[in-house]
Amino acid sequence: MDEITLSINLVWMMLGTILVFFMHAGFAMVEAGFTRSKNAVNIIMKNFLTISLGGIVYFLCGYAIMFGDSFGGIFGASGFALNGIDNLSFFIFQTMFAATGATILSGAVAERTNIFAYIGVIILMSSLVYPVVGHWVWSGQGWLTNLGFIDFAGSTVVHLTGAVAAFVAAAMVGPRLGKYENGRVNIITGHSIPLGALGVFFLWFGWFGFNGASTLAADPKLVPSVIANTFFAAAAGVVVTALYTKFRYGHIDGSLTLNGALAGLVSITAGAANVSIVGSIIIGLIAAPFLVEGVRFIEWKLKVDDPVGAIAVHGICGIWGTLAVGLFDIGGQGLFYGGGFGLLGVQAIGVIATIAWVSGSVAAGLLIIKAFLPLRVSAEEEVTGLDVIEHGAPAYEFQDIFKGSAVRGETFAHRLTHFGKTNNNVQEEHV
Repeated sequence: MDEITLSINLVWMMLGTILVFFMHAGFAMVEAGFTRSKNAVNIIMKNFLTISLGGIVYFLCGYAIMFGDSFGGIFGASGFALNGIDNLSFFIFQTMFAATGATILSGAVAERTNIFAYIGVIILMSSLVYPVVGHWVWSGQGWLTNLGFIDFAGSTVVHLTGAVAAFVAAAMVGPRLGKYENGRVNIITGHSIPLGALGVFFLWFGWFGFNGASTLAADPKLVPSVIANTFFAAAAGVVVTALYTKFRYGHIDGSLTLNGALAGLVSITAGAANVSIVGSIIIGLIAAPFLVEGVRFIEWKLKVDDPVGAIAVHGICGIWGTLAVGLFDIGGQGLFYGGGFGLLGVQAIGVIATIAWVSGSVAAGLLIIKAFLPLRVSAEEEVTGLDVIEHGAPAYEFQDIFKGSAVRGETFAHRLTHFGKTNNNVQEEHV
């Protein structure tokens, strides 16, 4: 390969790295907008700590476990702290992916989680949980690779892994105060849909690098196809979510429609290099009802409180996107292209194995963390807001919560006892 080609490929990889890094601004804005203003600083701090601490941990051991010499196709066992590794462009690109997988947790456990317990989970995710799944699929030595499993840019490796960890963590931390009362599910609204929309645009923009640069080269045929598929799946997700929520609830739901774009993006990530544009549109179209019904099922039936819908977006749609490769692969393996059920079966095995590994390892890790640290803040801290309690200042200028309560003749105990009824941002709905 000549020097010019090498340079062009390097520039494309580094551009993709920068775009994936920028996605963390999107995650921060989505999570801050979809939660209450009294926790915005806490959300931002967790996202900054995720990319920073997660990156350092991944450098020290995560990359070696993911891409080192394989131990039985299960995990890598060489290259710790990049010892003997000289491909820095690939390493830093993968570092951004590792941090993305970890940050999915942030929104799902927002508004009630002890930040030091959260830091412990990030270390666990970046050092062991995510790298093991990555080794199975992307190292070229893993057992899922040997089976023929396809996950081009991470519907399973990144998104399902992050979502399963988020589900386990959210279930173990427990719901926010006032979320479930007397058989009711209380809808606790976020404070800024425009901020959340800006975050979705940032994520959509960054996803062109997330998927596009996963080609690992500036391939003039493959890159345009991957980016086109990425766009059209997201577009279909937006349109169908808008229509579906209009049919389902009588109005086009703003927050769900925004998540519809992310549902399409997550779903196409596994097969972005393996399907046609028509296939990508169908994948995004089907992701929309999976998202809407998934959010409702997780929140209302399983009683797992996920303020931003991250589990449905990254988990349910991650599963769908992974399985969809077995249906729509145009390389001769897709069921709808005459390939039979072989690839679909392999994709299902990968999904099941990932869920088993991540749920077990994260649950065990959280139990260890819980032995030393509380997983959630106190009731008083949660009602006051994590910005003031954990960071010493609110995100916005507004009247102190205790002073405001005193002016209205309310005591703190009254606010805590009647939290679901006194919060103007809470609407009650019956299960």
